[in-house]
Amino acid sequence: MSVSPVIELPITKPAPPAWRELLRHHRLAWTAIALIYCLVYLGSLRSPAIFDDADANHAEAAREMATTGDWTTLHIDGIRYLEKPPLPYWLVAADYKLFGVSEATTRIPTALCILLLMFLAADWARRAFGARASIYAALLVVTTFGYYLFTRILIPEALLSLTISGALYFALLALDKERRRSSRWLWYAAYAALALAVLAKGLVAIVFVGGTFLLYLIATGEWRRWREFHLLSGTALFLAIAAPWHILAGLRNSGFFWFYFVNEHFLRFLGKRYPKDYAKLPPIAYWSLHFVWLFPWSLFLGRVVENLRTRAKERVAGEWSLGDCTRLLCLIWSGLILVFFAISTNQEYYTLPAYLPLLLLAADALSTNTGSSRWTTAAYAVISILGTAAGVALFAGLWSSRNLPVPADLGSVLANRDVAGDTLSMSKFFDLTGAAFAGLRLPALLAAIALLAGPALALFWRRKTQRAVWALAATSAIFLFAAHIAMVRFGPFLSSKTLVTDIQRATQPGDEVILYGDHSYGSSLNFYLQREVLLVNGRSTSLLWGSHYPDIPHIFLSDDDLLRRWRGPQRVFLFVPPEEQARVSNLLGTRAHIFAEQSGKTVYSNRASN
Repeated sequence: MSVSPVIELPITKPAPPAWRELLRHHRLAWTAIALIYCLVYLGSLRSPAIFDDADANHAEAAREMATTGDWTTLHIDGIRYLEKPPLPYWLVAADYKLFGVSEATTRIPTALCILLLMFLAADWARRAFGARASIYAALLVVTTFGYYLFTRILIPEALLSLTISGALYFALLALDKERRRSSRWLWYAAYAALALAVLAKGLVAIVFVGGTFLLYLIATGEWRRWREFHLLSGTALFLAIAAPWHILAGLRNSGFFWFYFVNEHFLRFLGKRYPKDYAKLPPIAYWSLHFVWLFPWSLFLGRVVENLRTRAKERVAGEWSLGDCTRLLCLIWSGLILVFFAISTNQEYYTLPAYLPLLLLAADALSTNTGSSRWTTAAYAVISILGTAAGVALFAGLWSSRNLPVPADLGSVLANRDVAGDTLSMSKFFDLTGAAFAGLRLPALLAAIALLAGPALALFWRRKTQRAVWALAATSAIFLFAAHIAMVRFGPFLSSKTLVTDIQRATQPGDEVILYGDHSYGSSLNFYLQREVLLVNGRSTSLLWGSHYPDIPHIFLSDDDLLRRWRGPQRVFLFVPPEEQARVSNLLGTRAHIFAEQSGKTVYSNRASN
């Protein structure tokens, strides 16, 4: 019986341009990309303040890690926080140890992730698609709305995107037969990147990387080369990096293995996680919002599909270039993630790791476009229409507020000041009033001018692809800069830093600070006060599991506990979010003295201010 030989998929490609040559011939383009990155990402490091909810929760976990020296078990307000793997918190905590605790040091690791993701995208596109695609790939990363919006809070998705992308990039290069001598180290780099991805977000990284690569190997037939994958030594390297923390966390925290692996992974996927403190986007919103997160480049989807069809027809059977392999991998990669979260529980930002493959495909399509494609013309036309409509709407809002004073507190003039139930990134867009526009004149004016001029220029230059792409990139950069200014103006509504500053000025040794309700309502209190905050009826959501350990600090109070402290000799500052105002008013009655208030949030005291 004859034995079929192992089939090796030949990868043929022209030599990619060297980086030195690329930088020399496109110096102006790379300088512009660097300036956009600095404007959009470095320019927003120090402001706005750290937001309540997830942003401050995660920043506080990193601060307590740096303060206590416990690099194994995360804590928030002294309570064990076992939901997340540690890598993002290690990075931020190390940053705090080196440079101190601040808004900027909180955001530096995330900004560096975007920078490294930009470099990775540029190098991948350079090797697969050429010089112009390399420039476009970097440009698309730093001007895509979703990357900016979902890196305004401290969440691990940017780090997960970088590590997943790195793992697949190194693995694809390792399959290139022209790199036989260096393939061993590329495989090890892929295993190491996968291990870091697990430490960034958990077992879902294995699903995304392993599932994508397995489907790719099946589709191309390269699974027959499995002996080259260094499975044993690579797995050993993976475990050496990823396993120690999991083992140590399990030994130090009883019940960790069930809570972390079963509850936080499998039950979360099934929508049965305990406690259920999350929601699932409706299918229509889930799929359609990706046009927003990937804007403005999402509107070139038609051109991407057209380019993929053309490339498939041009490919010679049995011959695969690195560009062909990249296109197939990107389709599988993005599709797997999008379908996974369409089935599972999801939040807006969960699909962030799917952005890079889609942007690589867009960069490839734009770099090969001559401007004559009907899909490209349609994309520029749609962007121009949307930009004009948005610009006119912004000017209308500015005109309606022309005689109104600038409000001292922007959050107090919104149509709806309740953040509960709102989506993370778009929560207040539809709550803007004329008075709110008066406080947003500068960012609204910048955004209106950019949206009216940029897309119109892109449409005019549609047959000159480079000019059109740069016009859209400039539009996006200016819009994101304006969004940053708006977020700073919304800072008092989204964060409690100003109220914390008032409390810090008045507190004396022995005074108590108490938060009424769920910790997420005012989690920035912990971060900025850098001290313990007591919680009334706050044994819930992210602190619920950790509150059952016997060594917890005595921070959880009932209404009766609050009343006893309120009548006691110590001065008490009680932070009350808008959601709990009515209940606290009924509970305390006339015994509550308003110490400070902002954006619907109130700090009461049991002593009248002097």
